[in-house]
Order: sequence, then C-alpha cells, then structure tokens
Amino acid sequence: MNLDLILTLYAALVGLVVGSYFNVLIHRLPRGEPTVVERSRCPHCKAPIRPWHNVPLLGYLMLRGRCRDCRHPIHWRYPMVEALVGVLFVACFRFWHASLAALVAAIFCGLLVVLGAIDLEHFILPDRLTLPGIVIGLAAQPWLPWSTIGDALVGVALGAGLILAASGTWRALHGVWGMGLGDAKLLAMVGAFLGWQGVVITMVFGSLFGALFAVGGMLAGRLGWSSRVPYGAFLAAGAILALFFGPSLLGTYLDLAPAVDRVALAAAPLDVSLALR
Repeated sequence: MNLDLILTLYAALVGLVVGSYFNVLIHRLPRGEPTVVERSRCPHCKAPIRPWHNVPLLGYLMLRGRCRDCRHPIHWRYPMVEALVGVLFVACFRFWHASLAALVAAIFCGLLVVLGAIDLEHFILPDRLTLPGIVIGLAAQPWLPWSTIGDALVGVALGAGLILAASGTWRALHGVWGMGLGDAKLLAMVGAFLGWQGVVITMVFGSLFGALFAVGGMLAGRLGWSSRVPYGAFLAAGAILALFFGPSLLGTYLDLAPAVDRVALAAAPLDVSLALR
C-alpha cells in the first residue's frame, strides 16, 4: 500500500470522525446546548448513545437507523453529514495534498456543511460560525494558492454588499426585507476564503440552485410565495463548487452566460421572495 493511498484513507477516516462531531454542532448549536462536555444522546428519548454506536456510519448501520432504547428513527442527516465530510476531506487532500492549503480547505468545507445543515433545519446561520470563519479565511490568505489578501478583503466587502444591496432593493420595492444578515455574513466568509472571484461563482450557482429549488417546490405544491427557503444552504453548495472547480465553472458560466442569465432573471422573483427571513 503506497503512502498516497494511506493518506487518502486517513483523510477519509478523519472526515468521518469530524463529521460525527459536526452532527453534534448542527443539533446543539441552534438550541444553545453545550457542544463538547455532554455525552451524545438520542434527541428523542435522551438516552446516552453507547460508544460503539457512535462509530461513524457503522453505528447507524448497526442500529438499522433507529435508537436502541426508544426505537425512534435516527434522522438521515447523521450518516449523510458524516459521509459528506469524509468525501470533502478526501477531495481537499487530493486537490492540495498534505499542505496547509488542504487543511484550510477542509476547515472551510466543514464550516459550509454545518452552516448549510443548520440553515436547512432552522433557517439561521449562526454568527458563532460565520464571524470566526471570516477571521480564519483572512488570516490564512498568505499561505493559500487560489487567492490573495487583497482579493479576500474585496471578497468580504463584495459578499456582504451583494446580499445587503439585494435585500435593500427588495425592501424598497416591496416594503419587506429580503435575504437576511446571516446570508450576508456567510457570503462575506466565502470572500474571506476564496476572494471576490469565489463570491461571484458562489452567488451565481447558489442563486441558480435556490431558483431551481423554489420553482420545483412551487410546481410540486410544496412551496408558496410566502414560504421560507434556506438560501444559505444553496450558497454553501455554490461555495463548495467554487472552492474545487472555480476557474472551470467561471469559464463555463461565461460561455453559457446568456442562457443562464435568462433563467436567473425569470426565476429571480421566486428566489428572492422565498428567501425571506
């Protein structure tokens, strides 16, 4: 077994373990509960989870997706987050090898996964994650190959400014605020890590994902004009794409810009109004 394969497997294992802790953050942080001291418990019956059932992915399979004590179904988010973080950590290693850039990319991916999952469930993006994320992204810039400190500072301003401008415009036209400050801080964090170029790519694809979700939800009868949409989750997905495929995505977007712009313009009223907070 060569060293590269060993390190890839190690990255996957670390990602699975970290993903398990991220599930704790996703559940407890919005509720104001301790995220480190207390043992893992069933969210339904509060029974402590046995250590062997806490093994990422395997524990879920051993329990067959149900709590051992109360038999309440375990949310599919738990294995999904563990697997996703494992895949993302491997991708970070494969893209940037054993380097500080890979570590920073893994931290960025972790923040995006936790923020996106919390937004999906609670429609909030906690400052306890976005604000430290901005600081970490700016502090790491001297060692990152994909951006510069100047691009990052512009990215922070652009990221926050785009959301605030869109929200303010919507208020001026319709009398209510559009996307919330949490989205602005999230996009500012993206700028801190990826620079202004990453903000542009994230905004384009995050808006496209949000518009498609909104249109699909309305066609299926699950969403209405007053429904809330976790826009931050779509921005997080766009940011992950921007991290790994930024330059190629930007080139593809420029090639397809007329068609993409027509779709975005047609769906913009849905996307913005359903993103109300």
